[in-house]
Amino acid sequence: MKITGLGHAGMFIETAGGSILCDPVIGPSFFGSWFPFPDNRALDWERYGAADFLYISHRHRDHFDPALLERYVSKDIRVLLPEYPTDDLEQDLIALGYTNLVRTEAGVPLEFGPLKLMVTPLRAPSDGPIGDSSLSVDDGTASVLNQNDSHPLDLEKLFDFGKPDAYFTQVSGAIWWPMVYDLPQDAKQNFAQLKRDAQNKRAMYYIEKVDAEHVFPMAGPPMFLRDALFRYNGTGLENDSIFTDQHQFLQHMAEVRPEQKGHLFLPGTEVEVRGSDVTVTQTLFSEAEIAGIFEDKWEYLAAQRDSRQEEIAAEEATRAEIMPPAEMLAALKEWWEPLLRRARTIRNGVGGMVRFRIGELDMVVDFPKAKLREYAGEECVYWYTIPADLVSTNIRDHEIDWSNSIFLSMQFEVGRSGKFNEFLTTFLKCLSRDRIEYVENWYAEQSDQTEDAEIDGWQVQRRCPHLRADLTKTGKIEDGVLTCSLHDWKWDLATGRCLTTTGHPIRSQRVTEDAAVR
Repeated sequence: MKITGLGHAGMFIETAGGSILCDPVIGPSFFGSWFPFPDNRALDWERYGAADFLYISHRHRDHFDPALLERYVSKDIRVLLPEYPTDDLEQDLIALGYTNLVRTEAGVPLEFGPLKLMVTPLRAPSDGPIGDSSLSVDDGTASVLNQNDSHPLDLEKLFDFGKPDAYFTQVSGAIWWPMVYDLPQDAKQNFAQLKRDAQNKRAMYYIEKVDAEHVFPMAGPPMFLRDALFRYNGTGLENDSIFTDQHQFLQHMAEVRPEQKGHLFLPGTEVEVRGSDVTVTQTLFSEAEIAGIFEDKWEYLAAQRDSRQEEIAAEEATRAEIMPPAEMLAALKEWWEPLLRRARTIRNGVGGMVRFRIGELDMVVDFPKAKLREYAGEECVYWYTIPADLVSTNIRDHEIDWSNSIFLSMQFEVGRSGKFNEFLTTFLKCLSRDRIEYVENWYAEQSDQTEDAEIDGWQVQRRCPHLRADLTKTGKIEDGVLTCSLHDWKWDLATGRCLTTTGHPIRSQRVTEDAAVR
């Protein structure tokens, strides 16, 4: 089996039973903000576009590049479709002309001659754009796991497919915290360091659990080539960004997990896998070029910025004309208020007003009352400042996921009173009736968490209140604080209070106490 890196999370897998094109992206993505790092345009895209199968792990635009698919990938290709609760990805692919869809079942292997593969989707509100997935591949000569951005809760099901010889996984997250937040610079630097540490911890959790001999960090970081965002490349010009690069993570992995072999996976990297025998060759970049990319990163990024402004200008030319404020407010009211009325759990979870300053429009979303109106000085729990052309474009395109467009573009500012509010972010990426109904039902199902377990002298509910991870496997208790390693959420066990966000209390008590379980 041979795996060729295509940049970011993209790869081309050649097996004894056919080839698979995974998450090919050239970009730029998210309103022209994200470019794959390093530059992947010189790859032979015609060759990779002639694959036997296409696998798009999820709808995030740093994994799903419609323009690349239109240009290079045949409409007759067999598309491996993850089993998601809503059909947004399926409809996107059909709109592009792809109808040869292989509808996979969650965690159920499929066989195509000597090729066996399995798509394992995740379907919680916090999983990518309401869904993320991984791909397991085995052709009798080797087995690989492309975990991608997904954070699976039940690794045993993945292991039923077989232990991978080579393991490909995300190590640099896709998030806008804390870069765009209204925070003092020292706080932003501190939060950025904590976020990088949490990402490293999560990546190492999976690397240790999967325990593959060969590990390939991928899926980030991006290049930010807009002048306003350039300072946020990598860990930031002022150490206030969260994007760990491949070299940095491999150094961290060598320190904490030296028994496993970490390999640099870049555009053009060719990985030959024959069981435990793995050979890695760099074909697109020379060793000197690779050294320059990482050792002189800012010079490389500056050269990329200076040479690719036409791509940014081309993206800006596709945006909608800015809507007048009254017309924009009317359009958002018509779109959002029916969804808010259906979103009782989300409304209660937000629990207050959220202000949006969009060009000349200054509006508030009253979550308790499910209403949008002009801002009149109300106290707000969150406040956004967003360019009017981005919102006008999302209204024109009826973009149902603002995390997958405006927020990951980082072309906005935000502030908040108090902690992160998951319910607000969930609403803003669920701007369709199907998504709202699915998420409301999902939250209702999570309320039944009756099974308890003992962890380090505490009796706690076994399932994490966030995404139902098994805390006997992902939980760690220090000084009365429980941390779930999947997303670094924390709880004060003496009170059951979540320390990470509003709501999501946990049931807990010391084993030696006679008090009733909370």
